[in-house]
Amino acid sequence: MPCTPHPAPHEAADAPTADTPYADLTPAAVLDALDAVGLRGDGRLLQLNSYENRVFQVHLEDGAVIVAKFYRAGRWSDAAILEEHAFARQLAEAEVPMVAPLVLQPDHPDHTEGPDAPTLLGTPPTLARRGALRWAAAPRRGGRAPNLEDPEVLAWLGRLLGRLHNVGTTEPFAHRPRLDVATLGRGARDWLIEHDVVPPEQIGAWRGAADEALDLAQAAFDALPDLRWLRVHGDCHVGNLLWTPDGPHFVDLDDTGTAPAVQDLWMMLGADPAERRHQLDALLGGYEQVREFDDRELRLIEPLRTLRLLHHSAWIARRWRDPAFPVAFPWFDSPAYWAGQAQLLRQQIDWMAPGGAEA
Repeated sequence: MPCTPHPAPHEAADAPTADTPYADLTPAAVLDALDAVGLRGDGRLLQLNSYENRVFQVHLEDGAVIVAKFYRAGRWSDAAILEEHAFARQLAEAEVPMVAPLVLQPDHPDHTEGPDAPTLLGTPPTLARRGALRWAAAPRRGGRAPNLEDPEVLAWLGRLLGRLHNVGTTEPFAHRPRLDVATLGRGARDWLIEHDVVPPEQIGAWRGAADEALDLAQAAFDALPDLRWLRVHGDCHVGNLLWTPDGPHFVDLDDTGTAPAVQDLWMMLGADPAERRHQLDALLGGYEQVREFDDRELRLIEPLRTLRLLHHSAWIARRWRDPAFPVAFPWFDSPAYWAGQAQLLRQQIDWMAPGGAEA
């Protein structure tokens, strides 16, 4: 989710549980964790809008401003987070504009071992009664959302993504997920059904649409057996990109994984076919200045949109007992939401059918 200034969501005041892992993460606890590794705050702290993790902008005594991210327990292994950090640092070292994590004090007793200098630590055991929260820090980099209606901006973003993918091809991930139909789509559908999330009056229509849409999405991937999979950003939308007078930069790799290159392009495109054609021309015009693009991957745009619909519903459902989620998504558990999702999936079926969409 994008990290923009927002009032802190309400958290339960009792002991943390799997559903309320941040119950003890008070401002003082955040500052204490940073202070333990020499990042001494001057008392100014702003919680940023990030439902999955907890993210804070912190002013330090030396005048620097950093962003500290406390990872949701149980979502990623240490190895997966360190692999995310290593990719971010690779990108930064290759001069791809990326806010990479800071190297934290290697002699701290709670640091997590990794192949590189430590970028991931655990909070002091006294903070969380159900175990330490893992956290990382990065320099704060400002900016605004890019204007996706400007062809020159889109061309610049295309070049940026091409450079990111050039680094992404240099080695594979070992611990990050493969962003495919099984992971993003069928896994999401199965979890929602197994946990009785969809209201009884909507389950038939929704499941029928989900099953048909997933079969079409899988067929689209199967039609490209030689598809090239590489390390990608994974969640490349305007909330994870910032624009400055010097150009764009990435601010987050929390959802990085292995996918076709088009995974990082399609979320920048509008829904209107004519608008999308112009945007895609500009985006690919920039991309192909630095890297060749396989045009066959354009057939995967609607399948990927379908997977995101299902994945997003499952993501909210998995977090529903976190007090922040009912406040942020009050419509989620209503029959109208699931009727709407079934309708959207039917629309995706029409788009994915042969001749249903024009790239």
